[in-house]
Amino acid sequence: MYLPPVFREDQIGLLHDLIRTHPLATLVTAGPGGLMANLIPFLFYPDEGEHGTLRAHLSRGNPQWKELAQADECMVVFQGANGYITPSWYQTKKETGKVVPTWNFVTVHAWGTPCMQEDPAWLSSHLHDLTYSQEHARVPPWKIEDAPADFIATQMKAIIGLEIAVGRMEGKWKVSQNRPQVDRLGVVEGLRAQGEPSRVMADLVAQRAKDA
Repeated sequence: MYLPPVFREDQIGLLHDLIRTHPLATLVTAGPGGLMANLIPFLFYPDEGEHGTLRAHLSRGNPQWKELAQADECMVVFQGANGYITPSWYQTKKETGKVVPTWNFVTVHAWGTPCMQEDPAWLSSHLHDLTYSQEHARVPPWKIEDAPADFIATQMKAIIGLEIAVGRMEGKWKVSQNRPQVDRLGVVEGLRAQGEPSRVMADLVAQRAKDA
């Protein structure tokens, strides 16, 4: 990933929070079949392994799992808040006019060794964890046991599990750190005026402006 020092995020807690908050990620492989990328929901276990463990599952109809079975490494890209930044928000525009648009974003890239999982017990545990992560706050929460057992068994035969031992992780928080303080404050004001969902990015820019 292109990562200028001003945008590098090394606070591991922030990286982990983004992964948990935005679990739908792009799984990337490069194998005999060429480059492949698919959006897959992941669960992250930060205390397992040196840099944590990612778990997910793929449809057996998805050819990427066969690439993963032969791969030494894969990459997972988690995308957080993002938004267009108009130069009209910059005080510098009024002073010099030497400004251009940009796009702010936060992202985490994780690289690791993939391992395919076909054990029914592993799959069952993973599916229960994944379901709980999305359903526990709902009233009432849906549970796997709500569906007929034979139906679930058939569905499980159509998927294969994926476990990735994370070897390294990088975070990029491009939130206007390269702009003068007065321009950053203009970005915050402009984003907040747009309402949701721009307020999330506004808060990110404001926090970095405060820390500057």
